[in-house]
Amino acid sequence: MIRAVTRTEKQINMSHRKTPDRSRGNEGWCRRLETGMASTQTHRPSGDPASIMPTPVASIPAKCGLGVFTLVLFNLLSTGDCHIRAGHGPHMDVHPPTLPPPLPPQLDPTHSTDVTALADKTAILNCRVHNIANNTVSWIRHRDIHLLTVGKYTYTSDQRFRALHEDDSDDWVLKINYVQTRDTGMYECQISTTPPLSHFIRLSVVKPYTHILGGPDMYINKGSTINLTCVVEFSPEPPDFIYWNHNNKIISYDSTRGGVTVIIEKGDVTTSSLLIQKAQAYDSGRYNCNPSNAAPANVTVHVLNGEHPAAMQHGGQGTYTSSSVRNILTLLALLVGVHTLLQ
Repeated sequence: MIRAVTRTEKQINMSHRKTPDRSRGNEGWCRRLETGMASTQTHRPSGDPASIMPTPVASIPAKCGLGVFTLVLFNLLSTGDCHIRAGHGPHMDVHPPTLPPPLPPQLDPTHSTDVTALADKTAILNCRVHNIANNTVSWIRHRDIHLLTVGKYTYTSDQRFRALHEDDSDDWVLKINYVQTRDTGMYECQISTTPPLSHFIRLSVVKPYTHILGGPDMYINKGSTINLTCVVEFSPEPPDFIYWNHNNKIISYDSTRGGVTVIIEKGDVTTSSLLIQKAQAYDSGRYNCNPSNAAPANVTVHVLNGEHPAAMQHGGQGTYTSSSVRNILTLLALLVGVHTLLQ
């Protein structure tokens, strides 16, 4: 609590009338204030670590010397460093505690990691900096040493790049729209300290690869189960969905045909298995696997009814007839005869 001792201007003027010599009266009153300030210090035994209590004493508007002033008396912590200083009247000279120097900028690598982005999508590169103070953050592409952004401003004609930062946030973001495989490489987040503080982030732009195991042609015996497994690789995230087509028509899993099942397993590599029980001739044809975030893959299924797969694959050219065998034997006999005559 602060005890305020206020003398009104009328009271001060009345005291001045009672004093023939104004300057001497003012000086004497000021000396009494200084003496009273010293007497307000509360002392403790010498063994007490805090020998002087930090007790506020008074706030006094007064007229001393040449000016009007407000005198605030405090006993400061530990030292009681309070005294009257000359100026436009008496003042308390208070020495505030010395503040520690500000912490230097510090990068947070746990929130500034490498990024894998899907081609034609958006890539977000984040650089988290604590204690940024008056420094700025810049993004530099190392492929061509190109300055992309400084603070919130973008310095490239490529409209796909944009600097993002929210007030009171430690995150400085480089956003790349419609990212391409050519954008793959190292990007530097640089803080304008002396010397500069840098953190490098690798951007990898990938195009997911889709393929069907056993393709491009599969041969299935009639009455057996068709098992088509579609694999989606090199995708930064699993596809939201995968659907199958048969001869350009979406396969309905609850159709009257029945026996159609799809099993999907999502992860770093996503698989979708199409199972069709009791295959019939009408199940032959072209099957497409269509992931939501990748190009489709296809396979052609042949349902066999006793045919030999090799004969179908090669269009009959892989089989040998009895006439062709006779021709080969005749040619061999001629070669042997010619060889005998030459001897």
